Amino acid sequence: MLAGNQNATATFTPLGFSEYPDLVQVPLFLVFLVIYTVTVLGNLGMVTIIRVSPKLHTPMYFFLSHLSFADFCYSTTVTPKLLENLVVEDRTISFLGCILQFFFACIFAAAEIFMLAVMAYDRFVAICKPLLYTVVMSPKLCALLVAGPYTWGVVSSLTLTYFLLALSFFGSNIINNFVCEHLAIVSVSCSDPHISQMLCFVIVIFSEASSLAIILTIYISIFVTIIKMPSAAGRQKPFSTCASHLTAITIFHGTVLFLYCVPNSRNSWLIVKVGSAFYTVVIPMLNPLIYSLRNKDVKESVRKLMNHVIPFC
Repeated sequence: MLAGNQNATATFTPLGFSEYPDLVQVPLFLVFLVIYTVTVLGNLGMVTIIRVSPKLHTPMYFFLSHLSFADFCYSTTVTPKLLENLVVEDRTISFLGCILQFFFACIFAAAEIFMLAVMAYDRFVAICKPLLYTVVMSPKLCALLVAGPYTWGVVSSLTLTYFLLALSFFGSNIINNFVCEHLAIVSVSCSDPHISQMLCFVIVIFSEASSLAIILTIYISIFVTIIKMPSAAGRQKPFSTCASHLTAITIFHGTVLFLYCVPNSRNSWLIVKVGSAFYTVVIPMLNPLIYSLRNKDVKESVRKLMNHVIPFC
């Protein structure tokens, strides 16, 4: 009870980029504001277009709409507080507020890891078993494939949050990041965070390793199937279909692996912060751009929707 009362009165102050005087806060605010605006419009726009366009009512776009939803929720959990901290002097956040930010961010980050694997499986069935696609990718299976990543996200987040709540925090704490990230939180704990740190490490490694193993296995099968296709024209379409997904996978998993491979030394904190900013703020903006700019069906649906809303366009 005493530890619970102490945690309830504890506060956190995200240091952000304030320790680097060469980085002016107002320009950073404007940059992140533009990025967040594009993120909201891009992801919610993608979800809306997929919902209202009958042509996009396919499993591939169903999964893409959930990827966009996860990106929107993840960015919205983190970015508004980041924007606020760039323009106010008092950056204090309550213990409950910090834990809730971590809880929701963890759900959607973990869900996105496996949502990309689900999308890879969808491409595998479409390219390697095209005649069975509509049978295999039934509405029931699609619902289960989407429920899986969200379930894993909730389980992972609940587990990590439970062990964070078991730690003790006293008074005012400065966390060396702009977001309530696990490493930053446990670094200011007054109790031994070893179990919480090991658990976080295990969950991250398991999520990354299993997701990448699934994706790698699937794409090896896809590339073998594509290479066996007799015509160059027949090979071009599936390569084009996979290009957007592979780009999103490379950016997302590349950033995650980079962040967790950086040594946790004092000199690496700026790199960690920049990497965290890219992971939490920039990537959610990039995904709808990657999928819309390279996708003829999405661009055509956007054009039809705009012509319907604004007839003179």
